[in-house]
Amino acid sequence: MDHLEEFVYRENLRIFRRQLELAQDDARRQSLLKRLPEEEARLPLPPK
Repeated sequence: MDHLEEFVYRENLRIFRRQLELAQDDARRQSLLKRLPEEEARLPLPPK
């Protein structure tokens, strides 16, 4: 994975978390709660 892809994944996570904080309705919150772990799973683990 190149640096640009990793940046995009991390920014998506940041955006999802921010939207979750600001969500006004339960349907939006539930959608974000479902999508956040899916996006987190896409991010590779850092090398050991």
